Amino acid sequence: MTETSPKPIRAAGGIVRGAGQNTGKLLVVRRRRYGGEVGLPKGKLVEGEDEAAAALREVEEETGLRPVLRQHVGRTHYSVHGRPKTVAYFMMDAIDDDVARPSDTGEIEATEWLTPGEAVAALTHDDDRRLVAGIFGIAKEAGR
Repeated sequence: MTETSPKPIRAAGGIVRGAGQNTGKLLVVRRRRYGGEVGLPKGKLVEGEDEAAAALREVEEETGLRPVLRQHVGRTHYSVHGRPKTVAYFMMDAIDDDVARPSDTGEIEATEWLTPGEAVAALTHDDDRRLVAGIFGIAKEAGR
């Protein structure tokens, strides 16, 4: 990074696997702020926060769930208004089949449990689709 390069945005999120009636499904969020974008729960790190802590915090804010963090499963990289952004994703497991209710209703319009194949088809961004497809062994043709 040079003196004139913009500071990268660091974010973290979760691929939350369901329990109970949601076993075999993943949790996605519909973002009101971005025109109904369908994505994985994620958000920016705050000062002094590590990626795992940020991922858990953001998942709880965006879904109302407190999942169990399992392991780091990948990163996505893209640009936001000319600034590089990296999102670290962690596999997480819901501890029960409670209804997901976002506490951040200004940004999150709704949450939805989808099978991995349905999630790949529904996710708005290619980087999210590739990540989920790779983790769950879904053929690229299943996505967009």
